[in-house]
Amino acid sequence: MPGQPIILSTWSLGRRANAVGWEVLSAGGSALDAVERACIAIDADPGVDSVGLGGLPDASGRVSLDGCIMLSPRRCAGVCFVREHNYPVSIARRVMEHTHHVLLAGSGADEFASREGFERCDLLTDEARKVWQKWKTDPAQLTGERYRGWLPPRNVEERRGVEGEGPGDDKQRIAADESLPHNRRHDTVGVLAIDAAGVMAGACSTSGMAFKVPGRVGDSPIIGCGLYVDPRFGAAVATGTGELLMRTCGTFLAVELMRSGRSPAQAATQVIERIIESCDIVDDHQVGLITLNPQGQWASAALRPGFRVAIRSSERDELEPASRVLLNGGEATGSLL
Repeated sequence: MPGQPIILSTWSLGRRANAVGWEVLSAGGSALDAVERACIAIDADPGVDSVGLGGLPDASGRVSLDGCIMLSPRRCAGVCFVREHNYPVSIARRVMEHTHHVLLAGSGADEFASREGFERCDLLTDEARKVWQKWKTDPAQLTGERYRGWLPPRNVEERRGVEGEGPGDDKQRIAADESLPHNRRHDTVGVLAIDAAGVMAGACSTSGMAFKVPGRVGDSPIIGCGLYVDPRFGAAVATGTGELLMRTCGTFLAVELMRSGRSPAQAATQVIERIIESCDIVDDHQVGLITLNPQGQWASAALRPGFRVAIRSSERDELEPASRVLLNGGEATGSLL
């Protein structure tokens, strides 16, 4: 049965995404439109250096964008390594609606976007170029043979410390420890929503790991890794170290767990447990996961402290920490459903 609309987004920047998406949902619009417009709002902001215009480049100094959108296994698509157009989620929606394909990559994705009427643009802003140039010349960034220098900066929570997101809201203090290496790297915007008709949708957008090896693609554009939606059982969206999610098909696993009867909280927690069990975890790793079922119940879990979820409904417009944190912390406050 149709219920109350809700929209959930990753990180504190998700409150701005939610504000735009909620305009769609509160007016009776579709969850698909809501998640797309939520991502557009963040992609269009050059002040956010982890997605869209203003995203930090790879090691060669070029920006590449990834994104996906999903309603169901029958209706989903992603694009990756887009270098000449903004709004990867919107491009992915065109792939979903205008082709039989699920994933377009690189120059082919850019050519498709141009044919669909998206404007070409230079994604590298002056500020992002300055940060890249500083990284290239700063030996302090070249830490550890394992990474060979491909180390991105702190994530949005730790970099800003204070975040004011909702229109008219006071700024909210973000408690985080910048000294923790896992809190320096992960800012994907992922969004899940249910509309008044009970339809569920999700989207995910990123510029990927800053200063990455050119050609690297993470989990965000890959169905079942960064995002998965099955309207019968639930949805999940993820952020963090994409390689961990790709090795475990993290969001697909979360929905499969809900399919088998697990609650959103149980599913989110068990995915993080699977990642710990299956992967070599180092101090730099972080994963945050949001799970949502068709009844509107949701939860979140994280590998380590620092991840936050933005929630917007007719009753709430808030930001809260993960329901469960598996490493370097125990159970946190949150909606453990």
